[in-house]
Amino acid sequence: MNALDIGGRAVGDGHPVYVIAEIGINHNGDVEVAKQLVDVAADAGCDAVKFQKRTPEICVPMDQRSKIRQTPWGEMTYMQYKERTEFWEDEYQQIADHADGRGLQWFASPWDPPSVDFLEKFDVPTHKVASASVTDEPLLEAVAATGKPVILSTGMSTIEEIDRAVEILDGSPLVILHSTSTYPCPPEESNLRTIATLRERYDAPVGYSGHEKGLQVTLGAVALGAVAVERHITLDRTMWGSDHAASVEPGGLNHLVRDIRILETAMGDGVKRVFPGEEEPRRRLRVS
Repeated sequence: MNALDIGGRAVGDGHPVYVIAEIGINHNGDVEVAKQLVDVAADAGCDAVKFQKRTPEICVPMDQRSKIRQTPWGEMTYMQYKERTEFWEDEYQQIADHADGRGLQWFASPWDPPSVDFLEKFDVPTHKVASASVTDEPLLEAVAATGKPVILSTGMSTIEEIDRAVEILDGSPLVILHSTSTYPCPPEESNLRTIATLRERYDAPVGYSGHEKGLQVTLGAVALGAVAVERHITLDRTMWGSDHAASVEPGGLNHLVRDIRILETAMGDGVKRVFPGEEEPRRRLRVS
């Protein structure tokens, strides 16, 4: 069975689903909101929380930097906005301490090589390659050079682009996440049977990163064998920001993790047998 170790947690076939609460940028630059979201994930029974780490002067295109944006903090340039919502070493140390205190792993999607180096200071257990970064070869090389397990999301990617990313990451313990990068994602674009396609093509553990409204599609992914699940979480879907509308609120996250664990139990081992609860009906109802 395909499995790998992420910070002492086995992820793969035959192991409990690795549930990742994607905080991303839903903290809106407020470390106290980030801590609240860590608490939401811990209370729900998630395994890990994930953030996003950028170096704005690298990631923000030159033609976008001076564009004016309306924000909760007033009118500012897009560059000022990205700097305002980015966490630095002090904030991530607070997050690391808080997550550790709640028994959660934490890591992030680095969007540039310096952000990989930044996260390595905290000895994160894994690096997540965001769907937007599948074709960013310098970033893939920087992630591979850490020797850490890699979680590769595959939204908005062709199979050839995924082939190339997997080739660059060769040698890194790898979990591939099926994903569709539509926010929010309608059911008809979810294409969950791709989970089996990716598993067969790459002989690697395959999970699911969802951006849909509701929980049904994610639970369907688990039933189809997803070994890891990632969903954006928020305190309130009406909060300002680009990802909140496609995120799961605290009550929904509680239900999602509960139902994933029920599904794990219900899947069984595939061996047809008569269960103890069937013995009495069998004696009573079967014609001899």
